[in-house]
Amino acid sequence: MAKTTAKNAPAAAAAPKASAAKKAASATAPAANGQSGPSVQPILNQQFNAPAALQKYGTVSQRLPIGLDTQVRQESVEMLNQMLADTCSIRDMYKKHHWQVVGPTFYQLHLLYDKHYEEQDALIDMIAERIQILGGVAVAMAADIAEVTSIPRPPRDREEAPIQVSRLLEAHQIILKNCHEFAKRADESGDDGTNDLIVSNVLRTNEMQVWFVSEHVVDTPLARAE
Repeated sequence: MAKTTAKNAPAAAAAPKASAAKKAASATAPAANGQSGPSVQPILNQQFNAPAALQKYGTVSQRLPIGLDTQVRQESVEMLNQMLADTCSIRDMYKKHHWQVVGPTFYQLHLLYDKHYEEQDALIDMIAERIQILGGVAVAMAADIAEVTSIPRPPRDREEAPIQVSRLLEAHQIILKNCHEFAKRADESGDDGTNDLIVSNVLRTNEMQVWFVSEHVVDTPLARAE
């Protein structure tokens, strides 16, 4: 049997290490026959032993240096969360009416309701992102939105088109009144970003939608619920 000499001893010692590394690599690499190696499993049920929340709802943190005092950001976040909840409500009302509308104006209203739904959905993301930029926490879940919104809840029943239109105009009016108040408060506090969002996006979108919806309210039997 050949003896290991001093000259080739390091190479012989390194051989087991190389073999072990090769084995470890092959254990995690995909098999040659196309079968994948050991899968990575998610750690489930972490919510049951969750640590304290990263941030409580209703608070603001100075995560981004945007040049606004805590009190200003707190007030803006409160206003925007109200606007967010109301916008979520009117968006969902548009989708409800889109599904349930019937009558001679079905086709026109079916398309119009869905168009307005998409526009309100875009506003929701803008408002929520502004809340996060200000260091706040955006209201998000349906149950929480139902508690915060100031828009009356419609029944689950299918209603005539004129009733749908009346409900939507009432909701728009609530949002627009808040727009005027909130924009003024944001302007007075120096929160130009929030003021611009409310005026340029929320207010103008809702005014335009009021125009399109209200034009369906005319003095004919087709626009009168019976």
